[in-house]
Amino acid sequence: MPKIKTFAENYPHLTRFVNEIGWIEIGDSEYVNSFARAYDLGGTVYEGKPNYSSLEAAFQDLEAAIKKYLEDNGI
Repeated sequence: MPKIKTFAENYPHLTRFVNEIGWIEIGDSEYVNSFARAYDLGGTVYEGKPNYSSLEAAFQDLEAAIKKYLEDNGI
């Protein structure tokens, strides 16, 4: 049986962001037109698309955005 990867293995940048810097929100919101969002104490880091084909797609989008955020900010 193949080993199932953990969340941290699949999304290392997202895991680091949540453990060290900020938080994410997943799901519909009456306040923003985004299904997947990331925040730090300074405010909004990323707002994703209004909808995704799957939850996996939303997490993949967040992972890519947070990777870029960390790189752009030298973190």
